[in-house]
This record gives sequence, C-alpha cells and structure tokens, in this order.
Amino acid sequence: MGSQLFRTKSIDKLISDADEPERRLRKTLGVWSLAALGIGAIIGTGIFILTGTAAAGETAAESSILKAPLTSVLMSLFNGTPLNFAGRPGAGPAIALSFFMVAVACGFAALCYAELASMIPIAGSAYTYTYATLGELVAWIIGWDLILEYAVSNMAVAVGFSAYINDLLAGFGLHFPEALANPAYTPDGGWKLHFNLVGFVIVMFLTVLLVRGIKESARANTFMVGVKLTAILVFVFVASKYIHPTNWHPFMPNGWQGVMTGGAIVFFTYIGFDSVSTAAEECKNPKRDLPLGILISLIVCTILYVSVAVVLTGIQPYTIFRGDAAPVATALHNIGLERLRRWVTIGALTGMISSLLVFQLGQARVWFAMSRDRLLPPAFARVHPKFRTPATATWIAGFFVGIPSGIFDIGTLADLSNIGTLFAFLLVSLAVLILRRTQADRPRSFRVPGVWFVAPMSVACCLVLMMGLPVENWIRFIVWLIIGLLFYFSYGIRRSSTGQESGAAERNRMMVTADKALLGICTLLVLISIVVTIALLRGNLMPDTQVVIYAVVLAVVGLGFGSAGVVRYLKDSRAV
Repeated sequence: MGSQLFRTKSIDKLISDADEPERRLRKTLGVWSLAALGIGAIIGTGIFILTGTAAAGETAAESSILKAPLTSVLMSLFNGTPLNFAGRPGAGPAIALSFFMVAVACGFAALCYAELASMIPIAGSAYTYTYATLGELVAWIIGWDLILEYAVSNMAVAVGFSAYINDLLAGFGLHFPEALANPAYTPDGGWKLHFNLVGFVIVMFLTVLLVRGIKESARANTFMVGVKLTAILVFVFVASKYIHPTNWHPFMPNGWQGVMTGGAIVFFTYIGFDSVSTAAEECKNPKRDLPLGILISLIVCTILYVSVAVVLTGIQPYTIFRGDAAPVATALHNIGLERLRRWVTIGALTGMISSLLVFQLGQARVWFAMSRDRLLPPAFARVHPKFRTPATATWIAGFFVGIPSGIFDIGTLADLSNIGTLFAFLLVSLAVLILRRTQADRPRSFRVPGVWFVAPMSVACCLVLMMGLPVENWIRFIVWLIIGLLFYFSYGIRRSSTGQESGAAERNRMMVTADKALLGICTLLVLISIVVTIALLRGNLMPDTQVVIYAVVLAVVGLGFGSAGVVRYLKDSRAV
C-alpha cells in the first residue's frame, strides 16, 4: 500500500504525455513574456492594500485564541509569554525589512523552482514536480493545495478590484447600485440580496481572453505590467520628496515578532512567481527561459516592494494605516498629491487585472495536469481544437472563482492563500534535494548553487513564515487538506493513470486499502466533532461560533464520505 501511495511518474513519461497531439499546448512564450507573467502575478493587490496593514498591525474584532499567531501560542506554552488574543503586532517602518526577508525566503524557493522547471518543463508547477519525486499522494495534496492558493487569492483580488472601481467612479460622481456593487455576504452586515457584479464580470472577461489563447493573454498582460510598473515608479520618485525621517522612528516598534508577523502578512504580495512554471508547456525554450523568467520577476518585484515600503512609511506615520485597505492612496491624499493618487489607483486596478489573469491561467493548467493524470475528471484535460488552450478547465476555473467573488467578501482570506503557498514552496525545495540524490545525472540547464544550503534554508524560511500565521488559518488549511484526502481516496486513486499500469489483483488490493483509509479519516473527523461538542457542553471550551461551525462541518463531511466508503468497501472486498 505504501509503495502504491507514493508511486512516482517518471519525468520521461510526464514529457511524453505532454507531447500527445490531442493534449499538446501551443508554444509561443519567450523569456520576457514569462518575466512579465511573473511580475503580473506578483504585483497585484498586495502592494496597494497589505503594506499598511503589515506596518500598523491587525486588531481582531473579538478576542480568541484562533486569532493569535501560532508563534505567540507556542511562546506562551514554552516560556510563559503572555498570549496575544487581540491580533498581530505590526512591523512599523521595519516593514521594509519584512519585505526583504520574505524576498530572501522566496529567493531560495525560486532557485529550487528554477531547477525543477528546467528539468521538468510540464504544466502543473509544484504538482508535477512532486509527482516525479515524492509520489502520487503528495502530488495530490500539493495539487489540492494549489487549487486553494489560486482560487482564494483570485477571489480576494476580484473583490478588491470591485472596491477600487467603485472608488474611482465615485471620484467622477458616478455610483453603481448598491445591490450590484457589494457582495451578498459580509461579516458585519450578514446576508443581503446583493451580487458583486464587477468582481464577477472581470473574472469572466479574463476567462474568455484565456480561452482564446496564451499569446493574446500574454500580450495583454505585458501591457498591463507596463502600466502598473510606471505607476509604482512615479509614486516612489515623486513621493520620496515628501519623506520625513522622523516617521521612521522607532524603526522596529514591536521587535522581531512584529517583523516576522509583518512578513507573514506581506508574503501574499510575493505569491505569483511560481505561476510562471505553470506555463512551461507553452514556452519556446523552457529549459532556458523558465529559470530566467522566474528569477527576473522576483528580483524586479523585490526592488519595487522595498522602495514602496521605505517611501510609504517615510511620508506618513505608520500608525495611521491600521485597518486601511488603501494605504498608498491615503498617504498621497494626506500630503495633497491628488493627481498622483488617481494615477496610482489606475495602476492598482491594472495590477489587479494582470494578477487575476495570470492566476486564472495557472489554476486552469494545474487542473489540466491533474486531469491528464486522471486524478480529476477527464473533462479538465480537454484542449480547444482551434486555440490549443485547456478550454474546459479555464471555463470551470472562471465560474469557480467568479461566482464566489460576487457573493462573498473574502478579502480576509489572504492568510489562507499564504499558508497554502508556503507549503507548496516547502515541498518543491524537498523535491530538489530528492532529485539530486535519485537522478543526479539527469541534464539540468539550471542548477541551484549550494543546493544543500539553499534548499534546507528554503524549507526553514517557509516554516518560520507559516508559524507567523493565525491559528485559525492552520485549522482551515488542515481541514482543506483532509477534504482533499477524502476526494483522493474516493475518486483519484481509483482512476489514476499510473495506477492503471498495475495488475488487476494489485489494483483490487489497493482499492480495499484505500477504502479502509477513507473510513479511518471519516471516523477521525466524527470523533473530533464529538469531542469538541462534549467540551463545549461541559464548558471546557469557551463558546465560539467558528468552533461550532468547524465541528458541524467535520461531522457532516465525515458521515457523508463514510457512508459512501462503507458501500465501496463491501463491494471491493468481494473482488479480492
């Protein structure tokens, strides 16, 4: 069972599958198109929204251990440090240091991505790399994780785009009807008969563009990247004249904990360079251009991010940005640069569009790769006969992101996207080390310098940043992975193309063991739900709405999949 769960797919087999005529994608991208895709994905909402939050910190609406960073919980357990229930401390002006530290961590991971991308130029990014090195089960987990990363981050970007459009129109005296400008649900207002039309429309418009072709999408993205880079550079050079060095004191008001938690927040702004590798099959020369595209995009964005952080905290005291979703615009308004403020708003909108474009591109190609391996239904692997794009996966991804963007206010889920991405980076770094041992002689057009230092440092940096995220995001992430395992043991493992190569007797035994694993997970979910319920009833746990919701969801999911698992086990056990 263990060897079957961790069966790998050879790199040669991955490449040959990608070259099948009915599943072949059109190769049109060069190094600068790839770098533009990376910059387009990286510079999105984060630099315009999260910089102020990371500098000033966050205050939770209600005190709960779920809101505390995991580092605070562990420090409280081991050395008695008072537990921070009220949110996360800000980095202050040291947010520039947070950006630089996160860039170093991402740089380690980017080098690992670059080596694997040059070895395995196949759509799917971290999913494909782990399938070739760590095995099918880990590949499924990381693929499921990437679905979370791309979907949640794009939902948040679409909601942010709608808010910026409404703000821009208000400057001209125009207003969308409230029912079409706001989501149906917000934490403060509850449910209303609303639909965020702008968020939905922008996602569907980009879906049409992506279906028509990668070359057209790349051209549009390159133009948008130019606009937002110009906006950022204008802000840095013009606003730098208004810097007051006194605003940089104290530089680290909350010490290293503030710098670390600030880094965990702004990590969202770096998500995207890994999406360059999802376009591997559409590169003219992937072994040369993919590593260059990844590294160029990361270096350019790091320079811009640190520059913006230094200028922003220099022109205004960092404390005014607490709870501000538009810190750059606020700072420019306060110093009287209204014309520049409008230009930055246009740059922010352009940045969001290009970020949406690249993440939708990446999400569809991860689904495409998983479907080609038969871990997802075959519809996701269909290629448009004319445009040679994964059309079905692209349309489904469009509705999968667009509809929730119109219904929910989920901009607060950036942390959930962070933890998923960091987990992917961690596994990619491990994959590089494994391939250096198992396939040391395979040609690599790019090799990580000092790999036995760089890859372990990448793993360590990812773990440190993950520890700075709130407890509730760890819980949500673990629940998402458990749901993914339920789908794998009930669907993916049964249809896997790699598994079909085994004999009939071996497959039957594998199905019975998969049924047992499914029933074991379901039993665990139900038991956890029962224990939490008893603890709530006895008063051992403080009443918390979120805890109750988690308990109910676990029970429903466990009973639902468990019932189906019993039926399958009875059927499969008779076939052995």
